[in-house]
Amino acid sequence: MHDQAASLILIAIAAYLLPIIANRIKAPAVVLEILFGVLVGPQMLGWVGNTEFLAVLAELGFFLLMFLSGFEIDIGTLERQGSRQIGLGLAAFALTLAGSYLASLLLGYGLFVTFVLATTSVGLVVPTLRGTRRTNSPMGQLVLLTALLADFLTLLGVTIFALIKEQGAGLVLLNIPGFFAVAAVVLLALRRAAWWHPKAFAQLFASDDPEEIGIRATLALMLTFVGLSLFFGIEAILGAFLAGTVFAMVFRHRGELDRKLNGFSFGFFIPIFFINVGLHFDVAAVFRPGSFGGHAALIVAAVLVKVVPSLIFLVRRLPFREVLAAGMLLSARLSLIIAVAELGVELELIDRTLQARVILLAAVTATFAPVLFRWLAPPLAEASNATEATEAPAKG
Repeated sequence: MHDQAASLILIAIAAYLLPIIANRIKAPAVVLEILFGVLVGPQMLGWVGNTEFLAVLAELGFFLLMFLSGFEIDIGTLERQGSRQIGLGLAAFALTLAGSYLASLLLGYGLFVTFVLATTSVGLVVPTLRGTRRTNSPMGQLVLLTALLADFLTLLGVTIFALIKEQGAGLVLLNIPGFFAVAAVVLLALRRAAWWHPKAFAQLFASDDPEEIGIRATLALMLTFVGLSLFFGIEAILGAFLAGTVFAMVFRHRGELDRKLNGFSFGFFIPIFFINVGLHFDVAAVFRPGSFGGHAALIVAAVLVKVVPSLIFLVRRLPFREVLAAGMLLSARLSLIIAVAELGVELELIDRTLQARVILLAAVTATFAPVLFRWLAPPLAEASNATEATEAPAKG
């Protein structure tokens, strides 16, 4: 009990301090959280062990991470794009998937690594586009759309693959459309309820609600979808992700609730998930003699499977430099790729050695891809951005 108490205190302090340190050194907080887990874990200092209580907190953080990934989907952006823009984003993802499959074969990995390489990070794409004032530019809208599609379709592909791996191909695959049908019913019911009772639902977004009904509602929705996914024999992370997507589709403007939920999740539970990933990190695999060539090959492949397909954006007559910047930004991975790799380990589709390599890939691309994007596509002037924001719907 004393060991568990000490571990919890140490992790609680780290969850508070690490984002502050990361902001000072201009590094992603996730990278420091994983490194901290490695440092205090069984393979190094041994200060924190793999306790059951920590595993439960990490699992909750995992679900919240997936929920917020769906929560980030901007339905308004998808609606504004039009079929031609969505088709272009789907084409880019299809080329990425094909390239990822080829790369996984050439590198000697299994089919599951195709989905690992196909991931991107909306959580990095959005702030980088905002920081360069390119969110509403034609290139920014196309990158955002492609990232959103990649997140959703990759997670769907992983779910199907996992279902086949666990229960085999056959009628069991009907569980997936059955699950989506139930999700559609919940979506329609929530929309109808919000339409008929706007004042009641407005309480979800109140900034001074002592009962925090909004937080309760989002957590209830997430856990309900997680329960439904388990009922249908589907990976729980798809349920959490879809719950966030449903909430985003019903409530377009979430105001204060968005800030509260992000603060609640990223302030404690999600960092514990990443620290827990670090606790299981195979340090020996990263520094094993002769392994650096494999690390480099995976990182190069991960960048190429995003940059090369992005060349299809040239059909929109975008400058080549901007298209190259788009590919670099899409090559940034962070939360989702780590989550997918963790799932792969749980399903015994990849080993801890490859997971460590994937985490290293995430750390490198999350650090350098946004920097290269800013170099290739410097921030726009305020006036130029305002003009592009006005013209973007007409071009889309």
